Amino acid sequence: MNLRLGCLTIMASLLFAPGCKKPADSESASGTTGRGGEMIPVGEYASLTGKEAAFGQSSHKGTELAIEDVNKAGGLLGKKLKLITEDTQSKQGESTTGVRKLISRDRVIAVLGEVASSRSLEGASICQPAKIPMISPSSTNPKVTEKGDYIFRVCFEDVFQGKVLATFGKDSLKLKNVAILSDAASAYSQGLGEYFEKQFTKEGGHIPAQQKYNGGDKDFRAQLTATKGVNPDGIFIPGYYTDVGLIVSQARQLGITIPIFGGDGWEAPQLIEIGGDALKNTYYSTHFYYESNDPKVKDFVERFKAKYNEIPDAMAALGYDSAMVLADAIKRAGSTESQKLRDAIAATKDFVGITGKTTIDQNRNASKPAVIITVENGKFKLLETVQPESVH
Repeated sequence: MNLRLGCLTIMASLLFAPGCKKPADSESASGTTGRGGEMIPVGEYASLTGKEAAFGQSSHKGTELAIEDVNKAGGLLGKKLKLITEDTQSKQGESTTGVRKLISRDRVIAVLGEVASSRSLEGASICQPAKIPMISPSSTNPKVTEKGDYIFRVCFEDVFQGKVLATFGKDSLKLKNVAILSDAASAYSQGLGEYFEKQFTKEGGHIPAQQKYNGGDKDFRAQLTATKGVNPDGIFIPGYYTDVGLIVSQARQLGITIPIFGGDGWEAPQLIEIGGDALKNTYYSTHFYYESNDPKVKDFVERFKAKYNEIPDAMAALGYDSAMVLADAIKRAGSTESQKLRDAIAATKDFVGITGKTTIDQNRNASKPAVIITVENGKFKLLETVQPESVH
């Protein structure tokens, strides 16, 4: 035992002797990252696990593919990019912890994320005072970019999406009385529900009832029974796919056959796995359709399928675009210094990405088209595309 302890003491003294390196316990400790290091560290926070893991995993894969593409093309400013990712676990509070680590420990030059608006609001509260640019790939709540001048998004926001869905419900589905069922704890759900209601009533529609649920619930029959009692001709659910799949299934079990529709929170292959045949006569808006004839989209889809053996959804496409908008800004800025990089992102104009052209406006938002998707025979099908200039 004494001999073993003596050996360990010698090894420890050698390990931490001057001129010797301690084994790295993070990317920033390795000497290959950090502002001014051999690589350019880019942070990402995403829900890789938990109840909305499909969102985070998809967005991460798109982001990862973009970083690989930039590095294969020679990198930026004579360096390669290094993606450092923190898992938010789909939980409140984890975004704050993860983003703080990315900034203080990993010393990232910018942060990409999150998908969910509630978690993007958390991350933005850390990035803004630290003056680290943050680009959300797909958080649509307007309050996200209102956090400050270092916070951006590359997707449309819910004011636009609410108008698109209200007009679709009134003109395409011919609905007059639409009940709303929303997640009480979700900034995304509450915001989109509010903008939908405002536009739908403005166009002459009526909201006979509004019910609330808590994300992660398993039984929605009480809310659905109350909703059925007011005899709506449609139900609007501004929720996430994990809840929506169950809600639609239980609605059909209760004999509710009317159209049910919602926003981009529905976007995930798991929606069909959860909802199955109950998804007949359902619709949602989103940012991207994988069967587009655009050559750029076709190339992205093929390369994504080759790498991950799956078809990319809107979250993957927006994850890719968020990273590429950042790369383009670094190139134009000729620097990773925070103020110069922020200004370059803000000056983004007509950047051609997978989800269309990105121009960042004075409020750090992007004006993008929306697509309306339905489910037929267990597959997603494009119904229509709505350009931003056509919505007022």
